[in-house]
Amino acid sequence: MIKTEKEYKAMVLRLREDLQFIDHQKGLLEKTSLSDEEIKRAMEPAITFHEQLKEEVEYYEKIKRFEFGAILNLSELGKTLIGLRIAIGMSQAQLAESLGGSEAQVSRDEKNEYHGISVERAHRILEALNITLVSTVERLPSKIA
Repeated sequence: MIKTEKEYKAMVLRLREDLQFIDHQKGLLEKTSLSDEEIKRAMEPAITFHEQLKEEVEYYEKIKRFEFGAILNLSELGKTLIGLRIAIGMSQAQLAESLGGSEAQVSRDEKNEYHGISVERAHRILEALNITLVSTVERLPSKIA
């Protein structure tokens, strides 16, 4: 997950470089006696990596526009907290200062996407971000037939 504007800019540059690499490699492979299917298989890892990186860049751009989906379960909370920090333009250092902690701690927490975070800590982070989560409660269909 891209967490800073610096990382975002580096990834956008990397996407352009990857496209050039993919085009160059494909050109080289087409000059060999490989079949189209073999070329496709040989290019698949580079293309897959490129697509994953592209998804990360698109996700970062989405959260910068404050476009968030619903939190469907608490395992998504950490990623959402990071996204909210990014969306409001707060740095990890600024969040750390608001929480009375260190930037290194915030960085470690975000690297782990706040895995195992307590409800109290999540609440303190939301307060530091000046964010209120709004929820609706829905009952899931019964799994018992």
